[in-house]
Amino acid sequence: VAAVQGASAFIPFLPMLAIHLLIQNLMYDISQLSLPWDKMDKEFLRKPRKWDAKNIGRFMLWIGPTSSIFDITTFALMWYVFAANNVEAQALFQSGWFIEGLLSQTLVVHMLRTQKIPFIQSRATLPVLLTTGLIMAIGIYIPFSPLGAMVGLEPLPLSYFPWLVATLLSYCLVAQGMKRFYIKRFGQWF
Repeated sequence: VAAVQGASAFIPFLPMLAIHLLIQNLMYDISQLSLPWDKMDKEFLRKPRKWDAKNIGRFMLWIGPTSSIFDITTFALMWYVFAANNVEAQALFQSGWFIEGLLSQTLVVHMLRTQKIPFIQSRATLPVLLTTGLIMAIGIYIPFSPLGAMVGLEPLPLSYFPWLVATLLSYCLVAQGMKRFYIKRFGQWF
């Protein structure tokens, strides 16, 4: 939300239309339906834990801005590298952010579900991996599909995708670093 507000002050069009946000949120919500079939790390379950609203609030303030940083880098990428910097190119801009936004918020669930290194030291269950992977694949496809055209998205050039991979890898590394620092600073993870 902060990135949208900030970008709206500087670009001559909406960074994402309401219909794009609705589709993105619906897809993300669907990807999360598999979470009841996930498993927690054994170390996390060794002792009972109480609900700690203060820690959750602090965690949100600590980790939350990370995604905004990568939204802004995607805005800069679309604006400067792909020249999606005018009203005529807004569909390209919106398509790039639609994909990055959906993939980053879906992928970060794997980063946050464990205090370990995700995919290496702790892996989600198969239903979670399949559901999040499928939603990410569909999200990439939408701008290339008839649905994408109906809602004002457009296909991205293939040169966008190495940038997307670099952005997502950077986001995962920064999120992991922030998580490690948070655990050291506050002595707990959730």
